[in-house]
Amino acid sequence: MLADMATQIEAGRALCLSAARLRDAGLPFAKQAAMAKLHCTDTAMRVTTDAVQILGGYGYTADFPAERYMREAKVLQIVEGTNQIQRMVIARHLAGPEER
Repeated sequence: MLADMATQIEAGRALCLSAARLRDAGLPFAKQAAMAKLHCTDTAMRVTTDAVQILGGYGYTADFPAERYMREAKVLQIVEGTNQIQRMVIARHLAGPEER
């Protein structure tokens, strides 16, 4: 589980950096930014859920930060454009007549 968690986090970092590089270069970056937000927030939820599972009953107590991180990860899937909206943005870019 830890290996999967670490791999997903690194993939998210790479997506964020890719979108940032495009923006810094003055190139279109909306699709990459939407992909990064979607992947990273879904990963945050998956990773925190796994962390709570690894910790067992302790994962649900306020003594460990995992329970707070899990709540925060869920909120991140909703704010600044829900993940369903991010999927629509990505789909529009993929199905559009040209790369935006």
